[in-house]
Amino acid sequence: MKKIVSILALIACAIQINAQSVTLECETSSSPISSGGSRDAADRRNYDIANCWGFGGVTYTNISPLSGSFSTQSGSATNLNPTSFWIKSPWFKPGSGNITLKTKLSSSSGSSRYLRLAYIPYDANASYKEGTRVDFYTHTFTINTSVVNISEAIPSAIANSGQPYKIIALMFGSGGSSRIMTDSWNIPGTYWADPSNSCYPLALIADADSDGVADDDDAYPNDATKAYNNFFPAAGYGTLMFEDLWPATGDYDFNDLVLDYRYNLITNADNKVVEMDGSVVTRAIGASFRNGFAFQMNGIAPNKIVSTTGPKYHGASWLNNAANGTENGQTYANIIVFDDAQKVLPSPGGSGTNVIPANGRVAPDTTNLVITFVTTSGQELQLSDFDLNPYIIVNQIRGKEVHLPNGVPSTLNNPEWFGTFQDDSKPNEGKYYKTKNNLPWALSIDSSIPYTHTTSDLIDAYLRFADWAQSNGTLYTDWYVNNPGYRDTNKLFIP
Repeated sequence: MKKIVSILALIACAIQINAQSVTLECETSSSPISSGGSRDAADRRNYDIANCWGFGGVTYTNISPLSGSFSTQSGSATNLNPTSFWIKSPWFKPGSGNITLKTKLSSSSGSSRYLRLAYIPYDANASYKEGTRVDFYTHTFTINTSVVNISEAIPSAIANSGQPYKIIALMFGSGGSSRIMTDSWNIPGTYWADPSNSCYPLALIADADSDGVADDDDAYPNDATKAYNNFFPAAGYGTLMFEDLWPATGDYDFNDLVLDYRYNLITNADNKVVEMDGSVVTRAIGASFRNGFAFQMNGIAPNKIVSTTGPKYHGASWLNNAANGTENGQTYANIIVFDDAQKVLPSPGGSGTNVIPANGRVAPDTTNLVITFVTTSGQELQLSDFDLNPYIIVNQIRGKEVHLPNGVPSTLNNPEWFGTFQDDSKPNEGKYYKTKNNLPWALSIDSSIPYTHTTSDLIDAYLRFADWAQSNGTLYTDWYVNNPGYRDTNKLFIP
C-alpha cells in the first residue's frame, strides 16, 4: 500500500508543479473505492497526506459533505486554543488572487466557532523548515449549518514572491459539539513540496547573497550590492574617432585620436545603477597635438558620484578634480579619462602612432575606469538617467572641446570657437560641432572599425560616409559596415 501511495503522490506532485493553484478536494483515493465508509475516508485523507497536506485533529467524513462524497471535519471545536485543530497546505510558491474554500458547521450546537487563515514562511533553521506563523484572516461563524464560501486574497507580502510558503487554517471555538467542516480548497500558486523528501520544499533557487536575485540570474552572486550587467555596446567594443583641427575641417582623416570603448552600467536587484566599469582602448594618434579625452554624464550632478578610479594623468596644468574624481566647476559630472594622449600611447618615432603602416607598431593602451554612484534611498540613478557624452580637449587648451555631433559642451568649454572657420554650431538651436553640410568632427560607432591612414580623407575611405552625414543621418546608416562598395580598403589602416 505505501508503495502505491508514494507513486501516486509523485504523479500528483508532477501535475501540480505545472498548475496555477494548489487544491484539496477530499475525493481522491489511492485504492479502489469500497462502501464509502470510514476506511475510504481514511484512505482519502492518507492520499492527501502523501501529497504533503497536513492535518491536526482533522479527519475526513462522508456525512453531509460540502461537495462530492467527502469533506474534512475538525474535532469538537470546544477548545479556544487555535492550534488544536488545523489543516496545513503543502509548500507552494504563491501567485496572486484569492484563496477560496467552502466551510460550514456540522450542527448548530455551540456558542462560538472560528476559522483563521495564516501563512507560514520557509525557515531553513526552524523545525520542519517552518518559520513564524503570520495570521491574516479570521472568519466568525454564525451558529448554523449554512455553507459559507470564503474568498480571501493572498497577502501582498507573499504574493508572487518566488519563495515557498504554507497556508494553515486553524479551527477553534467554545460550547457545544459542532465541528468545522471544509472542502474545495483552491490556493493560487505553484505546488513546491517534495513528497519523496519528507514533504520539504523542492530545491530552492540559490541566492547566495540574499539580494532576491537567483544566482543563475545574478552576475554577482556573492555581492548583494550588485546583480546585473548592462553593457554598451552589447557585444564587443565600439569606436570613437576625432578630428582635432576643429573649428576648421583640416585634413578630415579622423585619426587624430582613435579609441575603442565599452562600458558596463552595473545595477542592483532593484535595477538602480551602483557602478560603471569602463574600458577605453587608445588605438592610434594621427596628430601632433597633446589631446586629452573625457566624457560628460549629461544630466547627472557631480555629487551623484562617490569615487572614480583608473584615469591616467600626467600633470596637466589645467587638471582640477574633486575628491570623487569629477572635474571641478562643472554643472554635470565630467570624468577626465586621460590628460595627454601622447603620454598614453607614445610614438615609436616620426609622426603619429599606428597611423603609418611603414612605421613600427605600438600595442594599444587600455584605461580601465571604475565609477561608483550614490545608493542612498531616493538618490539612486536609473539606467535611463545615463547619456554619456565623450569629447577631446584639444592640445591642452581646456576650453577647446570637440564633441560628437550635437554633443552638448561642458560648462568649461569656451563658446567663442563656435561659428568660426567651418563650424556651424548654433547653441540656441541645439546644433553643435557640425558644418553647414552637417559634417561632424567626431564619430561614435557601436562596433570596432578600421581608421584611415594619416594621409587619407575619411570620405575617400568610407564611400557612403558623406551621404550619411549630409542627409543628417537618414541615409546609409550602415556606412561603416564592410559591404560591397562601402570601403576603399587601400586608404584604411587594417592590422
